[in-house]
Amino acid sequence: MAAPLFPGGVAVSDLAVYDGEGADGRCGGSPHLHTASSEGYVVVGGSGAVETLSAQGAEVHPLATGDIVWFSPGTVHRLVNDGGLRLLVVMSNAGLPEAGDAVLTFPDEVLADPAAYATATALPDGEGRADAARARRDLALAGYERLRGEVARTGGAALAALHARAARLVRHRVTGWQEHWEATVAAEAERTRAQLAALAAGEAGAMAAAAVVRADAVPGERGYGMCGRLRTWEWPTA
Repeated sequence: MAAPLFPGGVAVSDLAVYDGEGADGRCGGSPHLHTASSEGYVVVGGSGAVETLSAQGAEVHPLATGDIVWFSPGTVHRLVNDGGLRLLVVMSNAGLPEAGDAVLTFPDEVLADPAAYATATALPDGEGRADAARARRDLALAGYERLRGEVARTGGAALAALHARAARLVRHRVTGWQEHWEATVAAEAERTRAQLAALAAGEAGAMAAAAVVRADAVPGERGYGMCGRLRTWEWPTA
């Protein structure tokens, strides 16, 4: 590594959750899941909730300033903004979420067609980007409402078909993900293993290479994420 990773090999973003109404009349983000990465929320302002579909069923988790909630891969999540909801989002496997480790809950016919899925997820540059983000959210809500009803009736097993489709949609990306993860997150864990071995032997080990890193914010306006407007930072890479 040219520079140390952020602790734990995670990525951090500043999320202002969408405050425009979706097709269901509530303000918030696009329902989706991550296939390989865990996600955590630290609520820094406002109020709302995150709705989740998981092996635990359909749940609603209220969010207020100071709350922390996190969930594992395969959990469908949808943020609801009741007013000024702003989060510090922590994602494991920095680099993977940015490289496509997310699948939106579009209707089945879109999820079953990789070309249709790619078209539905794409956002144009410049003018029209906000409208496209809203349309993407509303299409995800259409599939989500059906899925939420199935999970409420039959439990987490109702997610099996979505998980299978999600795996097929990201399969072509996985080789690149594996290479990135091995060079960053896995390498970071190995450095810790080696450092513990050095300390156990009474040696300073990696402390001689101590360093400090300041991340630069990605320039320009906040991006259009799945759940809201994002402020992100540039992270060290392998």
